[in-house]
Amino acid sequence: MVDTLKTREDDLSVLVEWAQQGEAVEHDLGEALDALGRDVDAAETKKILGGVHDQKNAIVTIHPGAGGTESQDWAEMLLRMYLRWTERKGLHREVMDYQPGDEAGIKSATLTISGDYAYGMLSAEAGVHRLVRISPFDQAARRHTSFASVYVWPELPDDVEVEIDEKDLRIDTYRSSGCGGQHLNVTDSAVRITHLPSGIVVTCQNERSQGRNRDSAMKVLRSRLYDLKMKEQQAKLDQLGGEKREIAFGSQIRSYVLHPYQMVKDHRTKEEVGDINRILDGDIDIFIKAYLKQKAAGTLGQPSAADND
Repeated sequence: MVDTLKTREDDLSVLVEWAQQGEAVEHDLGEALDALGRDVDAAETKKILGGVHDQKNAIVTIHPGAGGTESQDWAEMLLRMYLRWTERKGLHREVMDYQPGDEAGIKSATLTISGDYAYGMLSAEAGVHRLVRISPFDQAARRHTSFASVYVWPELPDDVEVEIDEKDLRIDTYRSSGCGGQHLNVTDSAVRITHLPSGIVVTCQNERSQGRNRDSAMKVLRSRLYDLKMKEQQAKLDQLGGEKREIAFGSQIRSYVLHPYQMVKDHRTKEEVGDINRILDGDIDIFIKAYLKQKAAGTLGQPSAADND
């Protein structure tokens, strides 16, 4: 990254010199400045992301809250937002499980996002997301509030040991019901794995082969069990140290308001954006960067009751 920034700086210096000599390089100069700005932002983000798992790939699961079709539609809007974000960042993504809603939207979706610092960046998105809008499903055109939860785990490399006893697993197979082509519905290739001691349930249906779906589901299960173990260890340390922490998952981390005004507000960082369509189209770096910077500086806030109005 240092070499890239030095090259950008050298190229910019040459363009500035040409411009001073009267050369018509305004367009090239503007592009060079934009490229340098993007590289500086990327370098700053990577400097902040120094956590143990920040460099790893991410596993993201989206679940709608209570509210039926409204929340299921909102969950699918979030899925689209993250897919568009991966396109903007040039990251690879793979939808591992997609459970369509009864009328619209999704009941759940799980995807893996691969690329440098995918988990570190997306960890900023974990939590409850709130949507306020005039419902397209309400004939009376009333305003509705919907919730959806986003879970993010690091994808673990194979050399990380997580003990899983086969007798603790219940493995069910069924026919796939989501996107992925007609071949998915021909056989019972989809796999659902339930880890009985923890109650964790993982499904995968994106592969033709039942065996491949099982391998993918086991990879997600390993990551979730590892995450659970780390949280349990942290809870014990907090208890020993006498520290009491607010359980923030039950409060929305961000609100997306489409009516009576348009605004997206992150309740932890207080970052606000008026162009909600831009955000829903995947341009969420402003919220991710604000979260990571404040977290690194120790100034990150918690959602308050006033934010829930």
